Amino acid sequence: MSISQHQTASGRPLRVSPAWVGAAHPSAAEDHLLPIREAVWIWSVRRYARTALWALPVGAALYGWSTLGVPSPAGQLAVQVAAGWLCTIAMIALAGLLAGSRTRRPAVAGLLIGLAGALLWLPLLTLPGGGTTPAGLAGPAAPDAGGLPGLGLTAAQVNTASVIAAAVMGVGWLLLGWAVLRSRLVNPADGVLLILAAVSIGAGSFAVKPLPTVGALILLAAGMGLAWTGSRLIPPA
Repeated sequence: MSISQHQTASGRPLRVSPAWVGAAHPSAAEDHLLPIREAVWIWSVRRYARTALWALPVGAALYGWSTLGVPSPAGQLAVQVAAGWLCTIAMIALAGLLAGSRTRRPAVAGLLIGLAGALLWLPLLTLPGGGTTPAGLAGPAAPDAGGLPGLGLTAAQVNTASVIAAAVMGVGWLLLGWAVLRSRLVNPADGVLLILAAVSIGAGSFAVKPLPTVGALILLAAGMGLAWTGSRLIPPA
């Protein structure tokens, strides 16, 4: 960054930083130059992305724990919610990490689709097939329709919604895996692992029993690789 010299009242030089990164003075700024305030914002996003990527292996480990069906002190529902929350944070971090790469568009698309799937999947956790019906939704049910108390959905419709939510989240991770694979910013092998893990995530709980656990292990390996590579290869802010 160039520095311009000005004289103070005492005769000493006064150093004034230009308003644009890479420009000698504001009038020489071009379209590709970023304001200093925006550059600082980009550094903050990169710092967050480097740190928040570690949420992916933790979330994958919790997701794998929930697929085993082993009872936990916090309860199965709490483990699933924590896994979804951490994976959502990792999605945001990964999209932020790839914001400056050539695959930023598929990364943003994967983030938006993954968030849509998470928003659809979270309320279904407490319904039959994923837990118990919430007390706040209790109410008169139509006995001849076979529906759930207080809901206009049948059990079959809830299962269909669960499949759709899992498929939407799988598509989101698939796009993020493709973005990692083609970004040339991190290890392409991690992108391949994300694509493979997206298959088991998209299949949800309706897949053959070993598949969700294997997918969780693949997601754990991809998360460890992304977090490690991001903390080592990307220069700190």
